[in-house]
Amino acid sequence: MIDRDIDIRTKDGVMNTFITHPEENGPHPIVVFLMDAPGKREELHDMARRLGTAGYFVMLPNLYYRRLREFDVERSGREEMFGHMHSLSNAMICEDVAALLDFAASDRAARDGKTGCVGYCMSGPFAFAAASAFPGRIAAAASFHGVRLFGNAEDSPHLNAGKIRGEMYFGCAEADEYAPQQMIDDLARHLAGTGINYRIEIYPDTEHGFVFPSRQGKYHKPAAERHWERLLALFGRCL
Repeated sequence: MIDRDIDIRTKDGVMNTFITHPEENGPHPIVVFLMDAPGKREELHDMARRLGTAGYFVMLPNLYYRRLREFDVERSGREEMFGHMHSLSNAMICEDVAALLDFAASDRAARDGKTGCVGYCMSGPFAFAAASAFPGRIAAAASFHGVRLFGNAEDSPHLNAGKIRGEMYFGCAEADEYAPQQMIDDLARHLAGTGINYRIEIYPDTEHGFVFPSRQGKYHKPAAERHWERLLALFGRCL
């Protein structure tokens, strides 16, 4: 595997991004990996590497780059984390995705064409929004224990769901204080009327953050492995 740390210039600053991909048999389909609220860290680098070993050019940006280059939730605390999280919008992240794809177009290891996107927790709605913002490019997108997938906000990602032309997957925790069952039910009813290709799956006996090995008391290994199975199958079908 080849790992790189790249600075990508956007209209709002410099977005430091971790890129990983196989050494051989390129170019590889692009997958944009959107971080959860605790930030871009080695745990996510390892997850990106696992995805990359399946044959993908994985791009993991620091979505907080407009405020700071590195964020450590253990040192800074959850209050600061929520401040950074709430500073972001679907539109901002879609601009960042466009910058990532523009950069990848000049990299010989990255394949042009069908692209994947995955978001966790705070980035679940970002992956959802990106799928509708780039319907001709994003052929597969996934949200795992995503928040704010359906709601009254003017930019709620469900409002543009009908524009999605790729496949959309939602992996949801059974008990999630940040993504209650009512939101999932409302999302399911809405998507049923859009005609898009989607799947919503509830992971039994799980809580918010179940995919992350370092999330003490939340990590659920069988569900985390199912998440990898679903994600790799999705990208394998579509990219």
